[in-house]
Amino acid sequence: MVELLTLEDIKELEAELEELKVHGRADMAEKIRAAREFGDLSENAEYDIAKDEQAKMEARIVEIETMLRNAQVYEKTKSDKVGLGHTVIILNIDTNEEFTYDIVGSHQANPMENRISNESPVGKALIGKKRGDEVQIKVKAGVKRFRILKIS
Repeated sequence: MVELLTLEDIKELEAELEELKVHGRADMAEKIRAAREFGDLSENAEYDIAKDEQAKMEARIVEIETMLRNAQVYEKTKSDKVGLGHTVIILNIDTNEEFTYDIVGSHQANPMENRISNESPVGKALIGKKRGDEVQIKVKAGVKRFRILKIS
């Protein structure tokens, strides 16, 4: 699966990967060593917790390596059509509410910060549209109608 990332995202992931491989693994080895000193491993909660943390860290390392291996770089460009990297202000035609979203790749998506993936229902509906266009977006609550007010 292609992972759409900016150069900034790639640098952040590479830094996180380096931190996990160099410091994270060393810290985890020390935690496991210290937990072993508590005695019988079959009844050692500290050891079990440390091993679980190690497994999560190793899974994150694999996840980052996979994202970097499958990365496709996109650059934020100026355009009159909605695309990756754009900020879009839309108006709910039925409720007259405005929403502002950043259109990002799936790795960067965070709906709580109004950063939506180009693969989400809203993102898919907005991609390629122009200011003034009306879009209908099927959501759990039904079909919502929006007008694009601004693209930046």
